[in-house]
Amino acid sequence: MAAIVGLFTFLLLLLPLSLVFSQCTRRPPVIFNFGDSNSDTGGLVAGLGFPVLSPNGRTFFRRSTGRLSDGRLLIDFLCESLNTNLLNPYMDSLARSNFKNGANFAIVGSSTLPKYVPFSLNIQVMQFVHFKTRTLELLNSNAGYENLIDDDGFRNALYMIDIGQNDIADSLSKNLSYFQVVKQIPSVISEIQNAVKGLYGQGGRKFWIHNTGPLGCLPQKLSSFHTKDLDRYGCISSYNNLATLFNKALSHLCQELRYELKDASIVYVDIYTIKYDLIANSSVHGFFDPLMACCGAGGRPYNYDIRVTCGQPGYQVCNENSKFISWDGIHYTEEANKIVASKVLSRAYSTPSLPFDFFCNN
Repeated sequence: MAAIVGLFTFLLLLLPLSLVFSQCTRRPPVIFNFGDSNSDTGGLVAGLGFPVLSPNGRTFFRRSTGRLSDGRLLIDFLCESLNTNLLNPYMDSLARSNFKNGANFAIVGSSTLPKYVPFSLNIQVMQFVHFKTRTLELLNSNAGYENLIDDDGFRNALYMIDIGQNDIADSLSKNLSYFQVVKQIPSVISEIQNAVKGLYGQGGRKFWIHNTGPLGCLPQKLSSFHTKDLDRYGCISSYNNLATLFNKALSHLCQELRYELKDASIVYVDIYTIKYDLIANSSVHGFFDPLMACCGAGGRPYNYDIRVTCGQPGYQVCNENSKFISWDGIHYTEEANKIVASKVLSRAYSTPSLPFDFFCNN
């Protein structure tokens, strides 16, 4: 069975994502995304004016768009699979911003805790509530705002959540012990539960929740925390164990929410397994030096220096035709994100195994 799934995923990679899967036929796709830098499509730049400099964005956009990658993120590929526009950041106030197909509330550095610090998950949900209220006000004002999401659009939208990585990473950076970090996981899960219930209270019924990736395989962590606690692929075992514990708790939460919110569809996506497979079988996917950043400083083995990060004076960047998993030591390259997207779209890593377009075709 595993071999069949693997062959299917390989075949998917040979085709454009937009041609592999069915398009939304019953209603236009509307997506609201909540998360951190793994899915921020420019919110940090729009909201704080924080510069995300070249060479970010060099591969696809040919300019920096605020994404921490050389090109598209996982969420971009997922949008493209539906043949819909890429999500604009909620904080983007430019006149040409288009929120007809949803909005992205994700911001670089976001976590679930502290609860009221911008831009925590709780704040992102509060922003969504304001966005929804104001949108419906304008739509009902008969003042020429017809090209907005209506009540049906909000009700049938997909609500995506991809957060938690920074909660674990920040705890580790504060030199908390392994068991101290473990004790904090239930509080993080509780905030995600509050977010889902809050969005459910706003009429949301279709949820797509990503777990967190293998923290111990990030070049940033490997270069910053010297340890002999490495697994067979060179990743920090204890960090990956913490990510696994968080993911188990998140999976259990999704099970509980399905039982409690019986009219909601809640899909849990195992991003950890997908990303860890990229590291473990990097050569199969055409990657070499899987634990080394494309853009950074310091050279082998990790090419990461916290004093000279990607885009800052003194950085070095790999050639555009080279294949790396890690872009800047924390975030993935477009090439890696494309493979992750294909595996997500395969349904093999989703519980329940619903197609990504379920929310606009059911």
